[in-house]
Amino acid sequence: MRNDVADAPTVPPVGRFAPSPSGPLHFGSMVAALGSCLSARSRQGRWLLRIEDVDLPRSVPGAADGILRTLEAFGFAWDGEVVWQSRRTAAYREAFARLKADGQLFGCACTRKEMADSGLARDGTRRYPGTCRAGLPAGREARAWRLRVPPGRIVFLDGIQGRIEEDVSADVGDFVLLRADGLFAYQLAVVVDDAEAGVTEVVRGADLLDSTARQIVLQHLLALPTPSYAHLPVAINGAGEKLSKQTLARSVEGAPPARVLVDALAFLGQTPPPGLADGGLSDVWQWALRNWSLARVPSCRAAPCPAYA
Repeated sequence: MRNDVADAPTVPPVGRFAPSPSGPLHFGSMVAALGSCLSARSRQGRWLLRIEDVDLPRSVPGAADGILRTLEAFGFAWDGEVVWQSRRTAAYREAFARLKADGQLFGCACTRKEMADSGLARDGTRRYPGTCRAGLPAGREARAWRLRVPPGRIVFLDGIQGRIEEDVSADVGDFVLLRADGLFAYQLAVVVDDAEAGVTEVVRGADLLDSTARQIVLQHLLALPTPSYAHLPVAINGAGEKLSKQTLARSVEGAPPARVLVDALAFLGQTPPPGLADGGLSDVWQWALRNWSLARVPSCRAAPCPAYA
């Protein structure tokens, strides 16, 4: 299975920012928001906002409202209404039913404990050994439902990281689309949402690069378009850890918006001029939109964040 994604769309792009409401926005979040927004807006495109709260147990009450307030305070303006994954279960159920009707899914009885000895995929998740692919073991019931991943390599050209190639069947195995807790998995939700919204480019953090081939597999099986992809370097702290709630990343809420955005531009290789932050938020946005270049974004997967982050 092969997919080569062209570098540049011929029509104004449709991009998106899709944060998970597991905590407040931090510097790494702002890098992803800014990169995705500028990529679309600098070419007169649309920029959408989606709250990825499909994983309800990880959603923190009030976090989504805080995300919206912070984005507005930093000068972000999105097109259309905010999309909430928690309100789109019917769309995921329909896609799931199509795959099931086509024989692309199977029930799986395996627990995490039973898979503890499986090898690791490149993103650190456990590679599925295929235990239930040919049928459930006697006396066992399905806990989750997995995609029957077809063999073959996925190849795509990332706008920042270059040529990416992965055999999902060999590296990851059959991955979960309906979890044991009854929630639809991120991989299915994001593919359905991007297609329905008409997203033509996905600019996001490189921590999600290893999910991309899985999403392209799903796009093929559901006969959905494949957007272009560009994966930005993620911000890491002094210990080499990705900024996150788990690594106690500081919220940018209350920080000087112009200063944070200028630092994010520099992180993304855009070389903002000295003193730009002193002119205020409007000046930062005007300069960023005039001068944005995806080609200047470093092609690494991670880079150090500012000391305050």
